Amino acid sequence: MDESKQNIIDNSVESKALFSIGQIIYHRRFKYRGVIVDVDPSFQLTEEWYDEIAVSRPPKDKPWYHVLVHNSDQTTYVAERHLEADDSGEPISHPFLNHCFDSFDNGRYDRSGSIN
Repeated sequence: MDESKQNIIDNSVESKALFSIGQIIYHRRFKYRGVIVDVDPSFQLTEEWYDEIAVSRPPKDKPWYHVLVHNSDQTTYVAERHLEADDSGEPISHPFLNHCFDSFDNGRYDRSGSIN
């Protein structure tokens, strides 16, 4: 798929989601901050993963987010209902951050040209 079509799809998914790529979020249940690196319009992992990991049974038909966890080398896959915006304006510390984003400005990250 060419880059312009992918950008249209990415923008369409993000327009239905409460949060967007580069936005810093706070996980209400597990009390961590992170930055969103991708958005799925609905749950995209396996039923086994959902049954084992998603014990609170969040809706599968709402957006899910790929998140780099602050002060960790972990990434998570999180349902929208567990997140809220983090308005602290503070950056995130994660070893993959420079692979995903070019800069941090006004409390959010700007996407790197290296992501397809």
